[in-house]
Amino acid sequence: MFDNLGIKGRVLLLTLLPTSLLALVLGSYFVYVQLAQMNRQLTERGQLLVEHLAPLGARLLAARDTPLLERLAIQTLEQTDVRALSLLDPQGALLAHAGPRMRTEPPERLPNQLTQVSSVSATRFLLPVYGHHRQLGGHAPLNENDRLLGWIELELSHQGTLVQSYRSLLASLLLTLGGLMLSALLALRMSRAINEPLEQISHGVAQIRDGQLHTRLPTFASRELDELAAGINRMAESLQNANEELQLSVEQATEDLRNTMETIEVQNIELSLARKEALEASRIKSEFLANMSHEIRTPLNGILGFTGLLQKSGLNGRQQDYLATIEKSADSLLAIINEILDFSKIEAGKLVLDQVPFNLRDLIQDTLTILAPAAHEKQLELVSLIYRDTPQALVGDPLRLKQVLTNLVSNAIKFTRSGSIVVRAMLEEDLGDHAQLRISVQDSGVGLSETEQRTLFQAFTQVDNSSSRQAGGTGLGLVISKRLIEQMGGEIGVSSESGEGAEFWVLLNLPKAAADGDELPRALLGGRYAALLESHDLARQSLRHQLEDCGMQVIEFSSLDTLIEEAALRQHGSAPLGIALIGIDTREHPPERLSRQLWELNQQGCQALLLCPTTEQALYHASLPENYGHLQAKPVCTRKLQRTLTDLLSPRVQRLEQHAASPVASSRAPRLLCVDDNPANLMLVQTLLGDMGAQVRAVDNGYDALRAVQQERFDLVFMDVQMPGMNGRETTEAIRQWETEHRQPPMPIVALTAHALASEKRALLQCGMDDYLTKPISERQLAQVVLKWTGLALHNGEPVEPPLPERGSAAPELLVLDPAEGLRLAAGKADLAADMLAMLLDSLAADQQAIRQARASNDSAALLERIHRLHGATRYCGVPQLRAACQRSESLLKQNAPASVALDELDAAISRLAEQAAHPASEAAS
Repeated sequence: MFDNLGIKGRVLLLTLLPTSLLALVLGSYFVYVQLAQMNRQLTERGQLLVEHLAPLGARLLAARDTPLLERLAIQTLEQTDVRALSLLDPQGALLAHAGPRMRTEPPERLPNQLTQVSSVSATRFLLPVYGHHRQLGGHAPLNENDRLLGWIELELSHQGTLVQSYRSLLASLLLTLGGLMLSALLALRMSRAINEPLEQISHGVAQIRDGQLHTRLPTFASRELDELAAGINRMAESLQNANEELQLSVEQATEDLRNTMETIEVQNIELSLARKEALEASRIKSEFLANMSHEIRTPLNGILGFTGLLQKSGLNGRQQDYLATIEKSADSLLAIINEILDFSKIEAGKLVLDQVPFNLRDLIQDTLTILAPAAHEKQLELVSLIYRDTPQALVGDPLRLKQVLTNLVSNAIKFTRSGSIVVRAMLEEDLGDHAQLRISVQDSGVGLSETEQRTLFQAFTQVDNSSSRQAGGTGLGLVISKRLIEQMGGEIGVSSESGEGAEFWVLLNLPKAAADGDELPRALLGGRYAALLESHDLARQSLRHQLEDCGMQVIEFSSLDTLIEEAALRQHGSAPLGIALIGIDTREHPPERLSRQLWELNQQGCQALLLCPTTEQALYHASLPENYGHLQAKPVCTRKLQRTLTDLLSPRVQRLEQHAASPVASSRAPRLLCVDDNPANLMLVQTLLGDMGAQVRAVDNGYDALRAVQQERFDLVFMDVQMPGMNGRETTEAIRQWETEHRQPPMPIVALTAHALASEKRALLQCGMDDYLTKPISERQLAQVVLKWTGLALHNGEPVEPPLPERGSAAPELLVLDPAEGLRLAAGKADLAADMLAMLLDSLAADQQAIRQARASNDSAALLERIHRLHGATRYCGVPQLRAACQRSESLLKQNAPASVALDELDAAISRLAEQAAHPASEAAS
C-alpha cells in the first residue's frame, strides 16, 4: 500500500502518523481522567450535601413539621447541580418534596448506610436519619440515638458535568488539530527541501538518458545529495567519452564493412548455389529411398506371401525348415529396410506419430509373445510386471511404442546368455488426465561399461564391433528408439555395469483413455481357488497378480506332488481347487511323469493349465492327453489367460459370451477388385483373399480396372500404384470422375504400395484413395482393411462362400429367421428364445423409424447409437441376416466411411424380418 508513495508522502506519513497517534492517545487519556474526576467530585458533593442535610432535617422529621421541611427542600435546590429533594417518614411516605420528579430509580434502603443509584443524566442518594443526627443539631434526647426518624432522598443532575466534559474534549481536539497542522507544515517544508533537489537530479538523469551527455548537475545544500550529484556527473562524463570512442569505432567498422561487402556478396551467391545443390541432393535421396523401398519391398512381398502359402501345403520336415529359414531371412531383410527408412524419415523430420487409444498391458504382452521363441531358444525367462496402479488405457502411437519395446527386448535377448528378462511398467506420477509412466527392460546379460554407454545411442554403433561378434543388426535400433521417445515427449536411458546386466528405461507422459475393462472374467472367476506352481520368482509373482486381478484366491506350491495332495484334501470341502497353473520345468516335469501326475490331479476335480516355453510346446503337445490339461506358451497373455480360465471353469457361459461378442458373419462374401501389374503380387493377393472367402476379380493394368468398375459394382478396390500406361493414381482419378458423372456412390479404393515415405502416402490420399497398405502385406492386414471399409468379414482358413458367380448372378444370403440358431443362443431353452425374439420384434418398427429419421436429418451420432443398440439385441436371437446388416452398417459408420448401401440393406433386412415374423407360414412355403 505504501510502495506507491513518493518521498513527500512518506515524509508526511512519518511525521503525521506518530504525532496523530500520540495526540490521540494522550488526549483520550487526559479527557478520560478529567471526566472521571468530575464524576467523582459530583458524587462526593452529593454525599456531603446529604450528610449535611441529615442533622438539619432530623428535628423537623421527628416533629413532622411539614412547612419547615418543604422550606428546607426548597432552599436545598439552590445548591449547584441539585435537581430534586424529598423528605420521607420512616415508612417511606413523602413528607416534603422540592424540584421535578426524580428520573433515577430509587436506591435500595439499607439501615445506617448511604445508598446511591446513577443513570446517564442524574445520581440519586438515599440516607436514613436517626436520632443521633438530632444530637448533632443539639435538640435530641440521649435515649433516641438509634430511632429511625425518616429518610432524605437527593438527586443531583449531570448536566453541568457533561457541559464541562464537552468543553474539555473540545479544547483537547483543538490543541491536537493545532499540533497536527504545525507538524504538517514542518513536514511539507522538509519534503520540499528533499523533493526539489531530487527533481533536479531526475531531470538531469533523463537528459543524460536522452543522449544529452553534456548535462551536469549543480551542488545542493546536503552532503548526501552532493555526493549523488557528483557521481552522476562522473557517470555522464564517462558515457560521453565512451560515446565518442564508440562513434570512432563505428566509423572505422563502417569503413571496414564497405570494404568487405563485395566479398560477402560473392559468398552469398556461392551459398545460394550450395543450398540449391543440397536441396537437389535431398530430393534425389528421398526419391532414391522411395524407389529402393519399392524395388525391394515388391519382391519381398512375393517371397513372404508365397512362403506363407507354401507352408500351409503338405511338406516334409526338411522343406518346412528351409521355408522357415527363407522366412526369417526375408523378415530380417525387411527389418533392416524399415530401420533405414525410419532413420531417414526421422532425420528429415517427416515422421508423424499417431494418437489413438491402446492398452498398455496388451502392447507389452504382445511384444513379449512375438519375441518369446528367440528367448526360449536361449532358455531365457521372459516376464512382464505391470503394477496395479498403472493405467492401461492410454492414447499415443502404439506401433511406434511397440517398435521401441521390441528393439529393447531384442537387444536384451541378444546379449543375455542365461537368466531372465523382465519388463516393468509403473506409474511415476498421476497428473489427472495424463499419466507419467516408467517402462523398463532389465536383463541379466553381459552389461555395459561407461564407455559403451556413452556411445550406445549413436548411429551405426555396435556394442561389439569386433569381427567375431555374435549379435547382428544395423546399429540403428537404439538411435531410432531414442528419437521416437523424444518425439513422444519422453526420455530414454540405461543403467548398467559391466558383467552385471543392464536396465533400459523409458519415461513417457501420455494422455489417459476411457477404460476398456471386462468385468466378465471377474464375475465368473471371483472367489474361486487356484493353485500356482512356478519355480521362477518373478514369473510366479506376475502370474499371481494376473489371477488375483480375476478375483481368484491363489495358493502357491513348491512341487506338483504337494499340489495333488492339497487338491485331494480340498476336493469335497468348501474351498476346492478348481484350476492349477503349472509352469513347466523340463528337468523336473518330463512329459511321461507329468502325464501321470496330471491324470491324478484331474481325478481330484482340479483342471490343469500348463505354461511351457515355446520351444517345448511340440514335445508336450504330443505327450499329454488333452483331457488332462491345456497348454499355453510362456509368457502368458492376460486376456488369453482369462478366456482360458473362464472356458475351463464356466464353459457354457463362456461359449455363449464368445458367440455374442464375436463378429457376426457377413450376409454375403465381399466382391473385390485387385489391380497389379506384377503377376506374382497379383496372384498372391488374389490367392490370400480367395482363401479367406472373398469373391475376387484380378486385372493387371489401369485401363482394365476402369472398365471393370464401369461394368459391375465392387465393395472394395485394391490398387497398385506404379503401373505402366495408366498408374494407380491416374486410374483412381478416372474412377472418381466416372462416379461423379454417373452419380454413383464412391467405392473404397485402397492403395497397395511399396513406398514408405509419409509424403508418398499423403499424395495417395489426396488423389482420391481412401487408405493404403504397405508391402509386404499379410492376411490379417487384408482382412482388417476389408472389414474397415465394407463391414464384410473375411475368415482365415477355408472359404466360407462359393467361388465368384457369373456376372449378374446373386450371391447366397443368410437366413432371415433361424430358429435353430436362436435356440442355441438361448442355451437350449425354447421359452427364453421365444421371449428374446418377441422383445426384438416388438421394438423393430420403432428402431426402423428412428433409423430412417436419423438418416433423413443426417444425425450420425443418433444413427450410430440406434444401430448399435439394435445390433446388440440381434446378438441373442436367430436373425443372422439382420445381425450381419447391423454389424456392417455400424462398422462403416464408426470408420466415417460411405454407408448408404449398407444402410439400405439394413432397412431391407428389417422389413424382411418383420414381414416373415408376421407371416411365417407363407414365407416358409415360398
